[in-house]
Amino acid sequence: MGRYPHIFQTGRIGKLETKNRIKYAATETNFPFGDGYVTDREVAYMEAQARGGAGIITTQGAYPDEKGEGKGFKGMMAISHDRFIPGLTRIADVIRANGALSCVQILHCGREGGVDLDYCLMPSVVPQKLSYFKPPREITRDEITQAIKDHVEAAGRAQRAGFDMIELSGIVGYLMSTFLSRYTNKRTDEYGGDIRNRARLMVQIIEGVKRRVGDMPVGIRLCGNELLDDRGGNTMEESIESCKIAEEAGADYVSVTIGWHESSQSVITRDVPMGHWLFVAEAVKKAVNIPVMMAFRQCLPHLPEAAVVSGKIDFWEMCRPMIADPELPRKVMEEREDEIIPCIACNLCFSRLYYHQPIMCSVRPTLGHEGETSWGYYGFSKARQKKKIVVVGGGPAGLQCALTAAERGHDVTLFEKRGELGGNILLASRVDDGAVELLRPINTLKSLCDKAGVRFYVGVPCTPETLADKDLDALVIATGPSVKSFPQGVLTPKDVIGEGVKPGERVIIIGGSGVGLGVAVFLLRHGDYRITIVEESSKIGRDVNPFYLWQYMGLLKKKKVAFHMRSRANVSGSHLVRVSGALADQALEGDSVIMASFESQKAAPEKFQGIAQEVYVIGDAKKPRRLDNAIHDGYRLGMVI
Repeated sequence: MGRYPHIFQTGRIGKLETKNRIKYAATETNFPFGDGYVTDREVAYMEAQARGGAGIITTQGAYPDEKGEGKGFKGMMAISHDRFIPGLTRIADVIRANGALSCVQILHCGREGGVDLDYCLMPSVVPQKLSYFKPPREITRDEITQAIKDHVEAAGRAQRAGFDMIELSGIVGYLMSTFLSRYTNKRTDEYGGDIRNRARLMVQIIEGVKRRVGDMPVGIRLCGNELLDDRGGNTMEESIESCKIAEEAGADYVSVTIGWHESSQSVITRDVPMGHWLFVAEAVKKAVNIPVMMAFRQCLPHLPEAAVVSGKIDFWEMCRPMIADPELPRKVMEEREDEIIPCIACNLCFSRLYYHQPIMCSVRPTLGHEGETSWGYYGFSKARQKKKIVVVGGGPAGLQCALTAAERGHDVTLFEKRGELGGNILLASRVDDGAVELLRPINTLKSLCDKAGVRFYVGVPCTPETLADKDLDALVIATGPSVKSFPQGVLTPKDVIGEGVKPGERVIIIGGSGVGLGVAVFLLRHGDYRITIVEESSKIGRDVNPFYLWQYMGLLKKKKVAFHMRSRANVSGSHLVRVSGALADQALEGDSVIMASFESQKAAPEKFQGIAQEVYVIGDAKKPRRLDNAIHDGYRLGMVI
């Protein structure tokens, strides 16, 4: 058990013993078919999670009703009819075959449901704050009775499908949570009023499910702190009381969560320090006598280890960290932490769900391809021909390509002209609180490259002359964007963030995509600036994940940043920008101009003509984009080169 004996000791949930205190938490994938049936892709994904070493593996939520009022995602799986049992059995079987306990989550999405309908169900009609959710309709007494029946019958199917335990979900705006919360429950019947009345639906579901499945353990996910104080949500004391009521009703464990999807406070982004929310789990633990578990910003094992020792939690739950690396528990147990593919809290996986797309991971391109041999999740077969490959550029694209090619047996050398690896991530890691976590995948890629035998030349420019006598089979150009020149005195993000150049008080930033917003956020965190952003499109931050965009925009509005949208900038010098836009043409004067919208051109491989039989261009050298694009570019080339 090494350095973390407590998270790797056995645990107990009801009648069952767990091999350790680690639980893979439920997350939707959008891998199942849109009709609720389980796909091979979902089974392969769950198999990977089970093989990774966690003691309990939880499925994504399965909606329990035939109408689909509980369905919150296009690719959500169903447990609403016996016809779904064979697919569910496949998941239970593959988890059991790999030594873990299987847990199926029953999830009626309530306020966030009805994805294929024109309404959602709630205890009371409270307008939606997030536009992509359906208009609410008040649930009737008969429909409440039916919802309880749906959950109970779904639990019976879970038992027949062979699962070891059941989890009910009462969080973030899903059906049970909307009854529990004062924010969304305005009823005047026995399902409204004080917390015990608002918990009535939860109690009836737990009691009904327990009667149906006997001594099969039944747990529940509940919010320990709604973070809805600005709109009349539950106090933390009321949320803790709901956990006590769940225990009284027969719950065998409680999984503590934080916030709703519409909370106006960050919950799982990088600006929230790791381990920050454990105080909530600790408060719940003091109030109940059943096992308590929590996920939420516990990406490093020393945090849950200490939390178990100090009595804050009984089990370490993981969702996004095990999306990034299902093998995380095994690697921790085997003291291979430097090999863990680290979650960077980018929430690309989460945000794609609301675009009705299968989840992706910025740092693990194999997500969703675990069952496809060619993608190499379980390791690559060696390439038929061993090639001599040089990668030019040590950013994420170059590092990932070098690693993947080396894992396939190629002879790989990487050149990076700067004194350190990381490329533009070195700048991005300084933008805001917690952004230093973006360096974690860079460090992991370097460590894995070393183990795979990649040779590094850092601080060494690579020219055609450098490679003239190398007798290469393939050359990969991953040097970042080739930027056209602009007037003298105009600053770049590298000048400001990387080199410490301080602009004047009045700053004009050209470009309102992620780079431009990043520069603005960086400046506003380090001084008082009057900033104007000029953007050609009609949307600011169009390439920024929504989990971060709302925070950035909040800061920029608070600091009274001016925006010129649908406007083209003609930079006349280091202090003057002429703007032609939808409203009017005008001249903007500032003390400094920062160019954050580069007219880049694809890196020209012609200068390396004749150096190698194959020449490839990847990452920002191909087209400036985001971190996930760079890593996926590198992986996709490395797996076929």
